[in-house]
Amino acid sequence: MAFATINSSSSAPPPRSSVIDGAFAAEPALRKRVYDAIEQTPHYAPLFEDVARYTSNLLARSVANARVQPIEAVSDDGPAAKKRKTQNGGDGHTAAAAQQSPGDLKADAPLQFYMQDVSFAVPQRKKLTLEITAGGGFLRARNQTSKEVEFGVELDKIQHVLCLPVPEKNQRQFNFCIIPRYSDGINTPPEGVAASECIVWTVADGPPKAAFSGTGQQLGTTEGESAEKVVQQVLNDNLMRTKVIRPDERQFVSAIPEAHRKGEKAFHVKAHRGSKDGYLFLLSTGILFGFKKPLIFFAFENIESISYTSVLQRTFNLNILARPSGSDETQELEFSMIDQANFSAIDTYIKKHGLQDASLAEARRAKRYNVNGAKTGDDATTTAEGVAEAEEEESELQKAQRELEDQEDEDEEDYDPGSSSEDGSGSSSSEEDDEDDEDQDEDEDEDEDGEDDGRDLVAEELGSEAEDVSAEEL
Repeated sequence: MAFATINSSSSAPPPRSSVIDGAFAAEPALRKRVYDAIEQTPHYAPLFEDVARYTSNLLARSVANARVQPIEAVSDDGPAAKKRKTQNGGDGHTAAAAQQSPGDLKADAPLQFYMQDVSFAVPQRKKLTLEITAGGGFLRARNQTSKEVEFGVELDKIQHVLCLPVPEKNQRQFNFCIIPRYSDGINTPPEGVAASECIVWTVADGPPKAAFSGTGQQLGTTEGESAEKVVQQVLNDNLMRTKVIRPDERQFVSAIPEAHRKGEKAFHVKAHRGSKDGYLFLLSTGILFGFKKPLIFFAFENIESISYTSVLQRTFNLNILARPSGSDETQELEFSMIDQANFSAIDTYIKKHGLQDASLAEARRAKRYNVNGAKTGDDATTTAEGVAEAEEEESELQKAQRELEDQEDEDEEDYDPGSSSEDGSGSSSSEEDDEDDEDQDEDEDEDEDGEDDGRDLVAEELGSEAEDVSAEEL
């Protein structure tokens, strides 16, 4: 009866809010008072919604803390931990991902943003729902069929976020790369600390089809607002340590345009790491190699030096020496088969950001070997000094050129124009030499015969013509 009296006191209820309805679902009287206050003072509506979100967060936290999950619980399908690991992608997952549960990722927390039918590539290749919880909580992926959270990461543990164009696609697409702390492939987590995996998903270049705010309002309805811009804006609004980084023409542009989309600039460099192919992106905060597992991101503070090796006519290799934060140990990663057309742009990028070029480092200086035998005494000392000076002066490019010249010299030394081969080469020159020798011998024989016989060779050759010439001269 009292409820009826309360409802009858308002003839024109204010617009409903899903946030307020969700927060005060168990207290209809309190919810009615909130709507009455909003009706009397509409300008306080945002404040009441914020209070409702905070209340929902508190309720969700209380439920998560009260939930009891047996660690050793065993079902018909096997141990719970093993089953969860299989669902999260199998052996490729880290211990942290295997230990994550819906309770850890606050499966019941209210949402700030969600997008359906998102194509994830890392750590799983699957279409899932992308979610961001309210209050700076979690970024996570939910199974669209079972409604279970597959994987995720706390927003305050995200170190780098990149939005990069997907190379070699007929239609423009963008990959969002989430790199949590200690998951960049360079820095390792301290003992006892688990690191979350990198997350990569793809959005098309066009308006989002199923992107919504936490209140259920569809996003991306404004003309010209694409899916990647909507996701970028949501991430920037919720990230705590970083912002979304995109390629910049002022940083690096490939000399090779995008082959699949004519007239469009490319921001990537195709490279290989061992037998695995991928793409290098040279950005304002570091260098990324992706998009296959594992992603590697070289932040500027972790790059010790960059050098060029195996410089050939068409390709060269890029070696990056990285030092993890707070460590004295370094590791070097080589990226091979980079097109020479991009050498100038990469070199400009390295110099612009003050990354040390270690191409002339001691370990890479060209070596000269004493092929003429050991020297003794002063000769040995002089030779050693000369080799040391030559090593200091010779660069990597000069080394490559010298090796090519040495190879050409060796080919010239091995070539013998007078030698015979299996295919008959050299025989013609030998025959010509023999014919010249025979002609010379015949001439010599004729000269000798002329002197011995006393014959007038001119008279014999010209006959009566020779007599006419003599008469005229007289």
